[in-house]
Amino acid sequence: MIAIILGTRPEIIKMSPIIRVCEAQGVDYFILHTGLYYSHEMDRAFFEELDLPEPKYNLDVGSGTHADQTGRIMVGIEKVLMEEKPEIVLVQGDTNTVLAGALAAAKHHIKVGHVEAGLRSFDRTMPEEINRVVADHLAAHLFAPTETARQNLLAEGVEDYRICVTGNTIVDAVFQNLELSKKKATILKDLDLKPGEYFLVTSHRQENVASPETLRSIITGLEAIHQEYSLPIIFPMHPRTRKMVEQFTIPLDGIPVIEPVGFLDFLQLESSARLVLTDSGGVQEETCILGVPCVTFRESTERPETIEVGSNVLAGIRAGEILAAVRQMLSRPRTWKNPYGDGMAGRLIITMCSGKAGGLPVTVGNGIPLQNDYSMIR
Repeated sequence: MIAIILGTRPEIIKMSPIIRVCEAQGVDYFILHTGLYYSHEMDRAFFEELDLPEPKYNLDVGSGTHADQTGRIMVGIEKVLMEEKPEIVLVQGDTNTVLAGALAAAKHHIKVGHVEAGLRSFDRTMPEEINRVVADHLAAHLFAPTETARQNLLAEGVEDYRICVTGNTIVDAVFQNLELSKKKATILKDLDLKPGEYFLVTSHRQENVASPETLRSIITGLEAIHQEYSLPIIFPMHPRTRKMVEQFTIPLDGIPVIEPVGFLDFLQLESSARLVLTDSGGVQEETCILGVPCVTFRESTERPETIEVGSNVLAGIRAGEILAAVRQMLSRPRTWKNPYGDGMAGRLIITMCSGKAGGLPVTVGNGIPLQNDYSMIR
């Protein structure tokens, strides 16, 4: 039996291909959702949007300090693991759910599989970096998305036999969910947007939004972009960011803010944007896959492949540098190659965990077949 443990919307997105393979192949598995940031009802809607089965367990942990949140997650996960006794626990990424899930499983001598293993920003001031490192060194199976990630693990003394380069499940998720979004999403029509004629922005990282100086600098950069290009800047604002904008009384001149949108709507916004500005690691990957230029409000990234292929640039947080980065990315041809695999990572991961995936067909909700060619993207 496989336990799939997740806690945030990015984890649901990146685990969705693995869940679909389990469903298609009749693998014995269950989903445990820790419920880090959203209510049970909101998350239920998210699972419904992606045509995924509801979790068997939902801990509804909510937010809190790192120690408090991690401790409560561990207590909840331990109870489930003692009852279900799975052979392997799968966790994805770098959240407190990943840390708690890996610790709880390892202490009960249950094998841990870390999806998206080996990512490194080499910045230990980031809580996510600590979570990644600890999970990797507890895991029995490390599913590295790229050769770069594999080399990071080897450099830390992880044995090669524990590592498998699978590609990144975000490629699978983009392939599969882009098809769903074409059928379900109406966001471009709703916002009266034309493809290629707007910029898309996301920002949620604590180091960017918790500092008034940093947040003001980013907003000033966005205003400069709007003035230079005279294109709409669409900003689905994270609740944490909105709270800080209001607390610091930062004006948003010429930057329309909308409520956070579901993944299918966001995928449509992302795939049709002229350029995306973000501090999200997942968005850096998604834009690279979709062929959309990306500018990142950070000094470092655990997605160096996006920099290497030319789909992304690190702009830092100064307004002038953000504008310069936008100019740079818009002058580049969109000819980079996707470094994250062929969209079959989920199948490979489940094959390695259960031996069941084989070559049988996998379908997305409503029987949409999983295809693996880039004609779906643009």
